[in-house]
Amino acid sequence: MASPADATSLAASTSLADAVPPIALGPLDGRYRGVVAPLVDHLSEPALNRARLHVEVEWLIHLTEHEVVPGVRHLSAREQEALREVVRSFGAAEVEELAGKERVTQHDVKAVEYFLKQRLSDIAPAPEDAGLTELVHFCCTSEDVNNLSYALMVKGAAHEVWLPRATGLFERLASLASDLRAIPLLAHTHGQPATPTTMGKELAVLAWRLQRQLRRIEDAEFLGKFNGATGTYGAHVVALPDVDWQQVSRDFVEHLGLSWNPLTTQIESHDWQSELYADVARFNRVLHNMCTDVWTYISMGYFAQVRGHGSVGSSTMPHKVNPIRFENAEANLEVSNALLDVLAATLVQSRLQRDLTDSSMQRNIGTAFGHSVLAIDNAVRGLEGLDVVPDRMAADLEANWEVLGEPIQSAMRALGARGVPGMEEPYERLKELTRGRRIDREHLVEFVHGLGLPADVEERLASLTPSTYVGLAPELVDHVR
Repeated sequence: MASPADATSLAASTSLADAVPPIALGPLDGRYRGVVAPLVDHLSEPALNRARLHVEVEWLIHLTEHEVVPGVRHLSAREQEALREVVRSFGAAEVEELAGKERVTQHDVKAVEYFLKQRLSDIAPAPEDAGLTELVHFCCTSEDVNNLSYALMVKGAAHEVWLPRATGLFERLASLASDLRAIPLLAHTHGQPATPTTMGKELAVLAWRLQRQLRRIEDAEFLGKFNGATGTYGAHVVALPDVDWQQVSRDFVEHLGLSWNPLTTQIESHDWQSELYADVARFNRVLHNMCTDVWTYISMGYFAQVRGHGSVGSSTMPHKVNPIRFENAEANLEVSNALLDVLAATLVQSRLQRDLTDSSMQRNIGTAFGHSVLAIDNAVRGLEGLDVVPDRMAADLEANWEVLGEPIQSAMRALGARGVPGMEEPYERLKELTRGRRIDREHLVEFVHGLGLPADVEERLASLTPSTYVGLAPELVDHVR
């Protein structure tokens, strides 16, 4: 008979930590790897080392091409291409080789420097070229390389992975809004029946909000610095006092496709990162709002979920199709925002000229973007699995004729303002008719006919229904485009 300890403990089980290939600790590298895999090329640890290698190669080429160091020969076109090929061909074998160097150096950027020096000696092996290797990492502090690498990585991840997927979500939502532009919907403010709208207009509100954040993210600025150990060009000026180092720095940073930051400490201040992550987090929050709204519309029966489009039924109740895509999106958006918020808050802080909090913090950028990408994927699949149910929406509208109290009292106010008699206290009279009670078309038409309205106004109000009282809602959808 098993003891209680045997029943409750897994300590004696085979160690999963020793499994080969290694088992992922987190879901992004396990269960959801297929969705977020494109981010690995931009925000993984090997991607960081590849970006560092790219910066070191381009700096070496820049120094020689622009004759920054007098007496150093130009690299030939063949040599430049060979150096750039070192970056392009950086793969699994090179990752392992570099890891071996880092185990010796106990310093990640120094390992990259030694890795490139070895490759350079293979590309330019002549004895007279031995001095070229000393220009690898010349006048650089590690953060000169790191800040440019992160800027390039985040820019690539944002523009090549996150933005296309986020834009695709927006396009799907905007298309759905357009398709449903004229489908009347009973609004609910504070959870109570309110002035009718259309389903398309309500989705368009969310699409408009997402679109604004996309524009901000598309216009994001990615800054970089290249100015030495404390941002003073101290070593640069001592080594080569006649060089315009600020111009060299600016040219190099802009050559990489980044914006030059002229004033920093040892680190680039990361303000641009904080701004970007706040914008992505805001997009996530609007998307979270979309998920909860659509989830609610599903629960109200306004949308049906189509089986075979990623929706999951209950494990015990065969009739159910759970809105799991939207629920999963909500959870991943919350994880993403927790990380984005702490990144945005922490990265703008640094003690005096340098501390290492940003080093550990920035290694979580990929996870933050990964959960956002995963949420976007879930939301898109959720939207693709929806069918609108106009009859269910029409039934709710038909059951709430009291919402027409608003247009009737508004018409009475307009008439009263023009001096038409008998229009006194319109709000109070409609409140007495509608508050706390249900009325139908018969009651409302009878009330309208008893108001003494001008014939054209009486006809307009008597013919009004909850389903036709949607104002300009269908037209407003066009603002999204």
